[in-house]
Amino acid sequence: MTSTSTPPGLARFNALEEHAAFAALHEACASTAWAEALLAARPYATPDDLYAASDAEMAELSAEGLAEAMAGHPPIGRPKPGDPTSAREQRGMAGVSEELKAEMLELNLAYQEKFGHVFLICATGRTGEQMRDAVKERIGNAPEREREIVRTELGKINRIRLARIVEED
Repeated sequence: MTSTSTPPGLARFNALEEHAAFAALHEACASTAWAEALLAARPYATPDDLYAASDAEMAELSAEGLAEAMAGHPPIGRPKPGDPTSAREQRGMAGVSEELKAEMLELNLAYQEKFGHVFLICATGRTGEQMRDAVKERIGNAPEREREIVRTELGKINRIRLARIVEED
């Protein structure tokens, strides 16, 4: 189905001044290369065009770009203070037992020691137990495999965050 009009939120994003659009993108994903590539491809006709551009850029992101993107994410169970986005995305950890919080802290540290970066998962809609189980499963991965899983998870997070930018009326 082809629409003749751009959705209001996307039209607003397309019309933002460059620095404001870059800031919105950089808030969605901390990779400068990713944000610059999406900025350069404006305007987008549909949200799906924006998501496809995000996916394509994420697939091509260098190791440095991937590291920069990951650095923008707090550890699971410890959202950035005053950051409603990380608090919302990690809602599944809110109200979990102290035992699960302590276990996640240990698992996060072990993961970070092995891979050199925070455990990254698209936490939206996941319970604390599901996130714990995912760390336990993924900590056994080879670094190359884990890097590709992280790339996929970042892509999912980026889509959710981009949707919040362009679907607001």
